[in-house]
Amino acid sequence: MAAELTQGFAALRGLGPAASVFGSARTPEGSPEHEQACELGRKLGAAGLAVITGGGPGAMAGANQGAREAGAHSVGLTIDLPHEQGANRWIDLEVPFHYFFCRKVMFVRYASAFVVLPGGYGTFDELFEAMTLIQTRKVHHFPLVLVGTDYWGGLVDWLRDRVLAEGKIGAADLELLHLTDDLDEAVAMVTEAARFQGEAAG
Repeated sequence: MAAELTQGFAALRGLGPAASVFGSARTPEGSPEHEQACELGRKLGAAGLAVITGGGPGAMAGANQGAREAGAHSVGLTIDLPHEQGANRWIDLEVPFHYFFCRKVMFVRYASAFVVLPGGYGTFDELFEAMTLIQTRKVHHFPLVLVGTDYWGGLVDWLRDRVLAEGKIGAADLELLHLTDDLDEAVAMVTEAARFQGEAAG
């Protein structure tokens, strides 16, 4: 575990402003969701941001492809799993992991924001992990952008109508999520966070 953390810090040191992009490995290539992931990666790259994904197929490959096409750093933090399909071909830098928690550290440490495309359990895990870190103030000025109102709207409604209504979260906790279909809006939130974090670090 210590070796994985050391490896990750060494590999990603000096990466510069970046966004971690999450989404389903099962998103079919050529589908509208895959094309959206490509366009998101291109827009993030054109804005001067590196793109960090889990390095797998589907939406992750789309975001990496877009970043590569924009001439930006395209990073894949891959994970050793049963039936894993391997790293996608659009990665410039692969950093392999065995332990999920070591990998999660890198997703947060080297990104200015999370942009979350439609996905399954792995995507949910990454999303709620980040929400908890922000809620507990372990990270600051770190936007969580959900792309796809049709896909994510039901989750946001449930959080508001059930979880918030029963007092299990506060109103400010629900505001941690930014729901949009506008990729330019998503990229603007990431770039603003990167700018703010850069100023704060300076």
